[in-house]
Amino acid sequence: MRKLVLALALFSTPALAAGDILMHRDPGCGCCEQWAARVRQTFGRNVRIVDDANRTAFQRQVGLPANLVSCHTAIVDGIAFEGHVPIADMRRVLASRPKGVRGLAVAGMPIGTPGMEVPGVRAQRYNVIAFGAARTSVYAQH
Repeated sequence: MRKLVLALALFSTPALAAGDILMHRDPGCGCCEQWAARVRQTFGRNVRIVDDANRTAFQRQVGLPANLVSCHTAIVDGIAFEGHVPIADMRRVLASRPKGVRGLAVAGMPIGTPGMEVPGVRAQRYNVIAFGAARTSVYAQH
């Protein structure tokens, strides 16, 4: 019952709509702070960063498939964002709220994703994956 209540709280749009953005990260990860700064600037809201040594449990609660993990998990208006998801993709999924999509993920930490840029190093190609209760699919390619 406790998990059900937590899940409903996490995915309830009014609960997080105007409040802080919640981001659980691997403790001390610096690239997460760079991504959070961009999210803060774009959405004009505070990003509450939680150093979470047991982030796997949080990822399970939001329904993230194990093969899509990265270094941080954020909740924005009830939608989960795993890893260095580009801001434009975040805005698009938040505006359209596709049926069955619980979140977007960029697995791993590809060079060139927001917060993972390296001067003088060419960006890697990567996919943004939409995930939900029933399946995963490519949401965007970069």
